[in-house]
This record gives sequence, structure tokens and C-alpha cells, in this order.
Amino acid sequence: MTTATRPAPVLKPLRGVRVLSLALNLPGPAAFMRLKAMGATCLKAEPPGREGGSGDPMGQYSPAVYAALHDGIKVVSIDLKSEKGQAALHKELARTNVLLTSFRPSALVKLGLGWPGLRRRYPALSMVTIVGAPGDRAEEPGHDLTYLADAGLITGLDLPATVFADMGGSIMASEAVLKAVLAQKTTGKGSFQEVALSDAAAWLALPRVWGLTLPGSVLGGAHAGYRIYPCKNGRVALAALEPHFATALCAAVGVPFTDFRALFKPETHKAIGAFMLSKTRQQLDRLAVEKDIPLHTLA
Repeated sequence: MTTATRPAPVLKPLRGVRVLSLALNLPGPAAFMRLKAMGATCLKAEPPGREGGSGDPMGQYSPAVYAALHDGIKVVSIDLKSEKGQAALHKELARTNVLLTSFRPSALVKLGLGWPGLRRRYPALSMVTIVGAPGDRAEEPGHDLTYLADAGLITGLDLPATVFADMGGSIMASEAVLKAVLAQKTTGKGSFQEVALSDAAAWLALPRVWGLTLPGSVLGGAHAGYRIYPCKNGRVALAALEPHFATALCAAVGVPFTDFRALFKPETHKAIGAFMLSKTRQQLDRLAVEKDIPLHTLA
């Protein structure tokens, strides 16, 4: 008789931490999703919307995405440009551990939310602000697409498959909140951190900067075991990069494998390409399981 293994408990490192977010659109709310999952008490304050709707632009152009981002998150409407709204905001700030924003620095100053003033008023409060670009460039207009382009991640006329800078920025923002909370526990003081979406794009672009993913590089098509191939009824994303995976791939295809250099030979590319083209997606899925080869078939 075997004893069932109990699932590991879900870690909630931010339990008891109160986070107030003024961040709109995608990066801030996506970061909020992660913070809530880590146990934080999350409150989102939005500007008043038209006809009682959301004051977050995401709620207007994609209500379904807005709903997914804010599932389980308390949202209140606060007009930060009014005295009543300012009073409501500061009432919340007095019991908040971390403030998350996504305004340009000049807008924060106009709203009375510049960091020097907040630090004097709330010494234990930390602030994480999401901007487009860091430092002096924080006032520049931009969006995910422009930051990806600046990082060299737009290589043709096709739009990216997802908003990499926004989602990468959301991870960096949630990481910044964790750092702020750790610092608060050791110093008792708040801290200020700026998270730039352009920095997120630059971080994601590092493998390309290093040459790993450039055309003709090891992850850019030179390695025959790491490519997209057509098959009989679709495509296959093949990722047999490590030697043991490459060995299994070559054995299945019938290609001699002596060392990793075999995967860079033109004849190996040709043989694997012909093999993939001769198989259906269903056959390749079975092959992956039987031979322990990392691949994923696509329509």
C-alpha cells in the first residue's frame, strides 16, 4: 500500500503586506496578479470611468482581459485630481506597505505623489513605479512595441506574438515589490524603485545580444536539433539541444552522431528535414514520448 504524496503548500511570502496600485493598462495589473498570488492584500484605485465603467483603458478596449487581470482584486474609484479623492488616497496610503504606479514622473508630481514628499510623510512606505524608459527618458512616449524595437527584437514586419516588454516588466515590478518588502523588514524604512519596460525588453534581448539567437547561431538555425520544421500536416518545434536529446533524435532519424558538431552539418539538417516532412503530427507526438525527444507539433 502506498501513501499518497501530499502537494506542497502554496507559498504566500507577501501575506499581510498591503499593496495599493494606481497602475493602469497591462504591466501594473499583471504585476498585481502575481502579488495577489503571493498573498498580498491588493487594492486597485482607478480614476472615475464614463457612465460608471472602468477608468482603466484596458477595461474599455478589452473587458475580458480586464476581468481576468482583476479577478479577486478589490477596485475602487478615486479621482486623484479632487480634494475628496486625495483624502481617500492618503487614508489608504497611511496603511499601505507598497504603492505601485505607472504614471510619468511629471504626472506623479502633479498628483502630489512625488517620492520625496511621500517619503517624508510615510517613512515606512515603499514605492514601485513602472515607466517606459529609465531616468531622463521616463517622460518619453512609448509602448511595448517601441521598446522591443529599440532592443532589436523586431526583425521583420510581423507583430510580436505577445507583448513581451509589458509582461516582462510586470515580472520585474513584482520582483521589485518583493525587494522592497525584504528591505522594509531589515531596515524598517521604505524604498523607491523604478521599473522600466525598456529595461525589461533589453533583459529579454540579452541572448540575442550575446549572439545565441542571431540567424545562423546555435539557437538561430545552425543547430539542426533546434529548429522549426514542416511536417506532413503542420509544423514541429524541435528542441533536441542537449547531447542526450540530440543522440535520441539522430538515432530516430538514422543520422550518425559522434559529437555535437554532427548537428551543424548541412547533411544533418537535410536528413532531419526530410524525416520530419515524412511524418504526421500524430506520428511525431508518439515519437517524442517513445524516444524522449523534446518537440511540440503545431497546426
